[in-house]
Amino acid sequence: MATYAIGDLQGCFKELQQLLEKIQFNPDADKLWLVGDLVNRGPDSLATLRWVKSMGDSVICVLGNHDLTLLVVAAGIMPPHRNDTIHDILEAPDREELLHWLRQQRLLHVENGFAMVHAGLLPQWSIAKAQALAHEVETALRGGEQHTAFIAQMYGNHPDHWEDELHGLGRLRVITNAMTRMRFCTPRGEMEFVHKGKPDQPPSGYMPWFQVPERASRDTTLICGHWSALGLRVENNFIALDSGCLWGGQLSAVRLEDRQVFQIPCQGLPGSKRWQ
Repeated sequence: MATYAIGDLQGCFKELQQLLEKIQFNPDADKLWLVGDLVNRGPDSLATLRWVKSMGDSVICVLGNHDLTLLVVAAGIMPPHRNDTIHDILEAPDREELLHWLRQQRLLHVENGFAMVHAGLLPQWSIAKAQALAHEVETALRGGEQHTAFIAQMYGNHPDHWEDELHGLGRLRVITNAMTRMRFCTPRGEMEFVHKGKPDQPPSGYMPWFQVPERASRDTTLICGHWSALGLRVENNFIALDSGCLWGGQLSAVRLEDRQVFQIPCQGLPGSKRWQ
């Protein structure tokens, strides 16, 4: 039995199938951990979502910002962006079943000394604290008809830092932003959402979230995606897996037992018809 963590899929279903063949994935014995952004901007979001759902307990995934975008657009809260590629899901006969399944997924998964999140964790959050906070958002997303009230107010850059006294939608927004959108923050955990570039080019006063000294989660190996400019990194207590398949890079997997890396190159060129 092996556990493979795989980077942002974003609808790159062909590359996913090739990667699974390369690692000889056996759903009866192995596990897949997916770091979120299952859908959007790539060519085959519907096929990707259907496949992940069909794998049942063989796959564990956390929600990314593009997965949340799908939920917001599907609820009629905002129109799709011109570059979104989620129309096939929105028009699918099993649309509601797929959306319901997506809302049941988690923001954070912790197991065997690893913690998987799409974007990151604020520096003052221990793993136990982050698990409790993730559960608050997960409960809101799963809350039947009430989930619409949350996702209608989910977007926004403020509050931009954590305080234990936060409550209501502002509290849920900070948790969601940290776990699905964050790249840079201050040592105090103030988040910045404009810059998406390389980690060695932070905005003034900020740093990559995982480089904050003495962050409370440093004793656990964190697995994330989200940041294609960061690329693949496999370090002692940090694994970053978004190697930019969507942008002509690679789809990457790491076998957690021995940190071996497996990659499949992008099968299309950004800007070609396949990516429209």
